[in-house]
Amino acid sequence: MSELPVWLVDDDPGVRESLTQWLELSDLPVRAFDSAETALAELLNGADCGVLISDVKMPGLDGLELLRQVQACDAGLPVMLITGHGDVPMAVEAMREGAWDFIEKPFEPERLEERVRRALERRLLHHENDRLRQALRQGDLAARLLGESPGIRRLRDQIGNLASTRANVVIRGETGSGKEVVARCLHDFGMARQAPFVALNCGAIAPDLIESELFGHEKGAFTGALESRIGKLEHASGGTLFLDEVESMPLSAQVKLLRALQEGEISRLGSNDVIRLDLRVVAATKLDLLDLAAQGEFREDLYYRLAIAELVIPPLRERHEDIGMLFMHFCRQAAEVHQRPPRDPDGELLAALGQHAWPGNLRELRNVATRFTLGLDVPQLAEPASDSEGSLSEQVAAFESALLRAALVRHRGNIQAVLDELELPRRTLNQKMQKYGLRREAFL
Repeated sequence: MSELPVWLVDDDPGVRESLTQWLELSDLPVRAFDSAETALAELLNGADCGVLISDVKMPGLDGLELLRQVQACDAGLPVMLITGHGDVPMAVEAMREGAWDFIEKPFEPERLEERVRRALERRLLHHENDRLRQALRQGDLAARLLGESPGIRRLRDQIGNLASTRANVVIRGETGSGKEVVARCLHDFGMARQAPFVALNCGAIAPDLIESELFGHEKGAFTGALESRIGKLEHASGGTLFLDEVESMPLSAQVKLLRALQEGEISRLGSNDVIRLDLRVVAATKLDLLDLAAQGEFREDLYYRLAIAELVIPPLRERHEDIGMLFMHFCRQAAEVHQRPPRDPDGELLAALGQHAWPGNLRELRNVATRFTLGLDVPQLAEPASDSEGSLSEQVAAFESALLRAALVRHRGNIQAVLDELELPRRTLNQKMQKYGLRREAFL
């Protein structure tokens, strides 16, 4: 059925030996423990367990307390409790605590085996559901946040870890690097994905209007307030508030935002009514907020309220292995939007893309891809970011990497077609792809 072992916890050596032998004769792998403490330590260390069978009356940690602690660390693990004391209230308590089953001694071994197998089926189903959910989420996230460079893979892992929490996050990245995409991923893969995602560009709001945008106002609260309006904080309650260019927020508004986040409540301008908030704030900036705080241009206490976690998006110039794949992705998008046939870039263009410094990051790359797809002149690409062309070996490696990347792009990851075009043995191609960090999946 499964390689997940059955764990047996009993302080009686005779019971441990007889039950272990019976279960093993039934082709069920078994791990036996003489104390609950030992089994719990193994579980906390990440050891695999399919179903846990435990005696109730044991010295030290008894079976009921073991059940409680197992529930706290792995609620999906079926726990079966065995006792010879015929205590009905104990059985009721065990089932209330989440026990999978409760068996009273003496019992038929066949009955125990049947129940163990049912518990193992449940555990396997739980594992499979978790695996499918994780694969789905990772696949979706990889489709939303494209790239296979180490920096972008690390960023996806961080988003995966943070999305299911309600922690506030600061996203730092250069202009055009995709900060709102990251913010939306945090929201869309989180627990509140059905709730609102509300975006506010702090740099696009006049300083005297920012408080009204954040907190809302009542009719007549100030000149021009002709009707009541809810603010972004209230609108985002239950979901996510995305503050783009948060470094542009005036200090006076920062003070009031800090208080709102600390207290978890606001009042609209012109009102004394208190409105409770439940939201996550994701703030984006192209600058180091702590540096700004040291210069007196950003409140340090607000930074620490916002930056429970901080994500840094690598600039495109540090994602060489992603550029070709991203360019083709943007080309396909442009072809679909503008109803044009897709075009494949030649090796010379791909090499130039790889050498460009990309000061506009993904936004600039998308622009170039759209122009290329429409058959327009591609803008003159700037000089490479480095002033030095590098040694001969470095230049050869850069050329070889660009050549391989161009072939993979042209053939959309078809390894056999690349082998035929470049006349390379498969082992040589595999070695070179590994050397330059080229993954076939990135070109499909």
